[in-house]
Amino acid sequence: MISQQAAMLRKLILPVLLAVVLPACAVQAPDANRESSVVGERAAAVALEQLGVPYRYGGSAPSGFDCSGLVQFAYRSAGKPVPRTTKALWEHVQNVDRNRLQAGDLLFFRIDGRMSHVGLYIGENRFVHAPATGRVVSIESLGSPFYSAALIRAGRP
Repeated sequence: MISQQAAMLRKLILPVLLAVVLPACAVQAPDANRESSVVGERAAAVALEQLGVPYRYGGSAPSGFDCSGLVQFAYRSAGKPVPRTTKALWEHVQNVDRNRLQAGDLLFFRIDGRMSHVGLYIGENRFVHAPATGRVVSIESLGSPFYSAALIRAGRP
């Protein structure tokens, strides 16, 4: 009688235990959002290492950067290829709400009436970019009146 009860319990309990325990032991697929976040953090760190590098139109190396060249260099160094031009970057990214920005997200700005500038978000409402001829790679605040008004979109590669 006891062995019949034990057999019946095994038949009932074993499937329930397997259903509860095995999923907790299964290998989880990588979280694409976390992976994107890690690459973005690496790209932001690479961009920050370029602080002080002079602006150079068409530049995409530590001898000199333009805005999209800095973005491409940072992401390539972080292991993720991205397009070279600001326009191509615009078309490549997925929109991100401003209140959900993560390090490495791209910020697009309207300068002189057209979308023509990109920077990398680094956190705490700040971004790194290669601003213009005669200047160097630097950090700016999204809270500044100029950049706050010029920001038109954020995106995640």
